[in-house]
Amino acid sequence: MGDSWERARRILEAAGLPPGRLARIRPLTGGTYNAVEELVLTDGSRYVLKIPPAPATPGLRYESRLLVSEAEFYRAAAEAGVPAPRVVDLGGETGEPYLLMTACPGDPWDGSLTEAEKARLRAELGRQVARLHRVTGPGFGYPSGALGPLAPDWPTAFAAMADAVLDDARRYGARLPRPADEVARALGAAYGALDEVTVPRLVHFDLWDGNILVDRSAGEARIGGLIDGERMFWGDPLADFVSLALLGDIRTDEPFLAGYRDAGGRAGFDVPARLRLALYRAYLYLIMLTETIPRAVGDEREGWVQETVAPELMAALEEIRQLS
Repeated sequence: MGDSWERARRILEAAGLPPGRLARIRPLTGGTYNAVEELVLTDGSRYVLKIPPAPATPGLRYESRLLVSEAEFYRAAAEAGVPAPRVVDLGGETGEPYLLMTACPGDPWDGSLTEAEKARLRAELGRQVARLHRVTGPGFGYPSGALGPLAPDWPTAFAAMADAVLDDARRYGARLPRPADEVARALGAAYGALDEVTVPRLVHFDLWDGNILVDRSAGEARIGGLIDGERMFWGDPLADFVSLALLGDIRTDEPFLAGYRDAGGRAGFDVPARLRLALYRAYLYLIMLTETIPRAVGDEREGWVQETVAPELMAALEEIRQLS
């Protein structure tokens, strides 16, 4: 406890905030990689502090310097006018790595919402995601530099991303439903469809319900913030539809798509778009299957991933085969 308070005070002071006003520290759960704490000051202001694991901690290649990517997402979200944490301070250039940000109101999206609330909030979410997708970047790929510099084109960037997670799968001996080399060939056969993407746009890539905060403080439920942007990249906005319909099909989410299109988002599902979506589904499911090894998730979680995620990867690969 003492070390946590000492660290929090030191980071607050570095950020220009009064360390003596730290009143409470509360660990936040739900994350799978970084340690996360809520810092509450005596004036009631709330901040969130993220600390990455020690450098020697096992992880996937793309997870290096995740906080750099997360800070980039929040900067871009502010540019888009979308509710998200505001970066207060980012450490790590010369000292300890950390990300200090403001806290957003609300709690993760859960089963307490009525059907009417769900429809209204999904439409609101669609409009917000469309605004995110207007933000463009300087190149394609992860801004953290975890996989090297940003690429000049999307096929090059995505191939590097897919190759990296397949290399991780080989290195950790992950249980994939097909051998990694076979998966690589199946993905590579469809990379020509990526040529359609010519502008690098902001992609959160982790917008499942747990990263969407719902705020009821003003009465009617609204979206309080989009959080945990650490897995963002510059690429094809269509990729966001994978986590927005995790293990499902975004085409059935009519309220979201209506809001997305109403705000100017392009959401067509012709054959090239379906092929790209299948590639992005395969990429996410490869990550979910592979990360169980360095995370040491335990038998229950491993069993769920094998029973639920592995068939979804197979389905994505089959769709790629049929559409290619």
